[in-house]
Amino acid sequence: MRFSMGPLLIHSADVPAYVREALQAAYAAEPDEQETLLNQAARLLHRATDLECADVKELVGLHG
Repeated sequence: MRFSMGPLLIHSADVPAYVREALQAAYAAEPDEQETLLNQAARLLHRATDLECADVKELVGLHG
């Protein structure tokens, strides 16, 4: 089972709206599309914050 902070980030006012929208789209996507969309959302979050890339990936549920 994966643990992800992504669902919490979707509701955070501290996360830019376009990142929240990308996360919502990723979590609503079909399983075969989800990883690609989570990677895109992670890139957006990384660019919008001072967080390390690996930390952003963990936050959205991309492990490994």
